[in-house]
Amino acid sequence: MDRAELTSQWIDKLAASLADGSFVRLVLSGVAQPVADRPGRVLARCVDLQGEAHLSFTLRHPTRDVTRNLPVIAGLEWLREQLSGSYRNALLCTVRRDWQLFLPDQGAPKLVSHKPSVREVPDRSHDRERSCLLDDSARDWLHGLGVTDESGQVRDRMADKYRQIHRYLEILTHLAKDCGWATVPDAASAEKLVIADMGCGKGYLTFGAWQLFHRQWRKPMRVLGVETRPELVKLTDALAQKINATGLKFMPGTIESAELPKVDALIALHACDTATDHALLRGIELGAKLIVVAPCCHQEVRSQLKPTGAIASVLHHGLMEERLAEWATDGLRALALEWAGYRTKVFEFISSEHTGKNLMISAIREREPFQDGAVRQRMVDFKNSLGIRHQALDGLLDRDANRSAR
Repeated sequence: MDRAELTSQWIDKLAASLADGSFVRLVLSGVAQPVADRPGRVLARCVDLQGEAHLSFTLRHPTRDVTRNLPVIAGLEWLREQLSGSYRNALLCTVRRDWQLFLPDQGAPKLVSHKPSVREVPDRSHDRERSCLLDDSARDWLHGLGVTDESGQVRDRMADKYRQIHRYLEILTHLAKDCGWATVPDAASAEKLVIADMGCGKGYLTFGAWQLFHRQWRKPMRVLGVETRPELVKLTDALAQKINATGLKFMPGTIESAELPKVDALIALHACDTATDHALLRGIELGAKLIVVAPCCHQEVRSQLKPTGAIASVLHHGLMEERLAEWATDGLRALALEWAGYRTKVFEFISSEHTGKNLMISAIREREPFQDGAVRQRMVDFKNSLGIRHQALDGLLDRDANRSAR
């Protein structure tokens, strides 16, 4: 199918989800041709205005957001116009399926579907009290980390970092709700959650997670930031103490060696090569309910790739070999998490226009680990099909129901 036909299919699915009440949100990204004052990203939700459904668009510019509300029919036409040449990617989230439309400058367009990333329809009230994830209460640590100036305005050079933090908190909000952590009936008697952020660097996202749980939801919790560089540990821990960040602690250590208690969530964003695998193993071994990683670098399997058939004929192109190594490595990681009893999602973290390392893998533990032999066999078959002899998560293949993780 051509671009127009696939775009029409995506629009039709959007219209159907709005009609049957299953719509959650949509995102346009990947600006095709930079144009002055064109937003780099467009988000939309459904709101009720004077008894009529509207699409409420948030147009995200580098240093500001603009809101535009359109009746559904007008909104659908506006989206069709944007997808005719302004944006390369469109994501539609519903409680039944997620639909991604890819419209590359070169190559064939695609429309693919995934399991739903959100299972609850959001409130459609336009006049609801807006929950700002980075409100004035976050000003102290955002300024302390250099993201904002003394007045609370985002510094120009930190606009991308600010959006990354906000996007991360949006994702973490949905994941926490899926885990049942968003509300606490009796905070005084509730057991504290423990979140470990491995390789946390300067702590932007670590402070963000603390902000969400401690200040937004007032949930009893501990957030542990683990970092190998002592100068960063000293800097972030000093800031945590300065703002009296109860429950937030930074500590030196590596993903493999850091002394951790039993954790409820383990997070490792942009850990290089097999460090991501070590983070997955630690999360599984510590019995984490939630594991979130954003892989960076994929060197381990690249030299091993020996696929058969048509795929082998294009691997003399270095870029194709690199992309296949990334795809294969993260595919194996997703399968390994499923084998360990997790419901797993692989999705875009932030727009590829900001960074090529924009993949995120989230996993929520839902069943006993190492019992579904069919998933284990898929891991083995997948490795064999690409000639992969070893991978950092291979030790999980030796697990079974009698040798499950702690």
